[in-house]
Amino acid sequence: LSGGESQRIKIVRHLASTLSDMLYVFDEPSIGLHAQDIRRLSTLLAALRDNGNTVLVVDHDRDVIATADHVIDMGPGAGTDGGRVVFAGTVDGLRSSGTLTGRHMNARTQIKEDVRKPTGFLPVRGADLHNLRNLDVDIPTGVLTVVSGVAGSGKSSLIHGFFCVQHPEAIVVDQTAPTANRRSTTATYTGVLDPIRKAFAKANGVSPALFSANSAGACETCQGLGVVYTDLAFLEGVASTCSTCHGRRFTEEVLGYQLDGATIGDVLEMTVAQAMEFFAKRRSIVTILKAVADVGLEYLRLGQPLTSLSGGECQRIKLASYLHRQGAIYVLDEPTTGLHMSDVARLLDVLDRLVDERGGTVVVIEHDLDVIGHADWVIDLGPDGGSDGGRIMFQGTPGELVQASGSHTAEALRRAIQ
Repeated sequence: LSGGESQRIKIVRHLASTLSDMLYVFDEPSIGLHAQDIRRLSTLLAALRDNGNTVLVVDHDRDVIATADHVIDMGPGAGTDGGRVVFAGTVDGLRSSGTLTGRHMNARTQIKEDVRKPTGFLPVRGADLHNLRNLDVDIPTGVLTVVSGVAGSGKSSLIHGFFCVQHPEAIVVDQTAPTANRRSTTATYTGVLDPIRKAFAKANGVSPALFSANSAGACETCQGLGVVYTDLAFLEGVASTCSTCHGRRFTEEVLGYQLDGATIGDVLEMTVAQAMEFFAKRRSIVTILKAVADVGLEYLRLGQPLTSLSGGECQRIKLASYLHRQGAIYVLDEPTTGLHMSDVARLLDVLDRLVDERGGTVVVIEHDLDVIGHADWVIDLGPDGGSDGGRIMFQGTPGELVQASGSHTAEALRRAIQ
């Protein structure tokens, strides 16, 4: 099953239950769902409510929010800039509240009219995996292409099963964690820790190895993790703050060294945005941090473990590490997952930069109508999922898609721009 199919079959399982007075919590149930599927999802959630249950949904999707009886909006920003309730009330009240979510609830999808011209084509031949019906399709180069269609229509089978196999040079940026190592942090993965360590070493006349939590400067008690893990055998393990370094990861000697008034521990507690300001005069550091900020992750702490990131954050931090590539082929699988409506616009700016400044080819599997409307070329699969899918319903520009018939994506796009 696709992600969208799996999500809905879990909901249906609970709908068949005779239980009432239950509290159901759904964490972004719209992930992997086409606009057509979201309408069905909303019907299922309403049925759960009408059976005498309380339904709590965490979601960013405009259409899901619009079906709510009561909305709690968190903000005003992300990370340290968030954590507060900025609105609570009806959907109509949210629209006029002036919050970031409220303003985007009133926005309409825009259709790109001035589309880029392809510089060439990448052929896909004989695609017959799962429900694909021996498809032949050409993916244009030098433009932003969106592959759309309802959940289970064959999008992932076409791109991951054939396009990426027939064109192995493509860079696949998915939502799997960049690493399973709990020592990996925002700073180590992006590579920004290396120039930071060198700056500390030069300022204090010592070895850069002292400023690595995985090397000479690490606290001996927690081995530079900042926490001590206790194995409780048949129970789940417990992590407690290290009593020696108090979560700061380094020895007292290392924490005595400073750079512009801050210790290495202070720097790792900074967010990306704060670090950009702190290291403003150090170009090698700011260049890396700017790439992370450009994909909307300026709220991450430099010392934040990668194991704490969501799927959408994992995908974007990997994308940030590829932003320097020239002329590459990028494949992104639902990059809007976990993104607020305001963040989608920032993501589109990054994708545009990959095409315009880096000469890249970007292929995105996506349901978000704002992304589809922003594409240069759309390949729509369908008409439905499973055995009723696997066919190409449309190929062309978003403007042409709006006029197309027989496509659920075209129908949803027409409603979104009205």
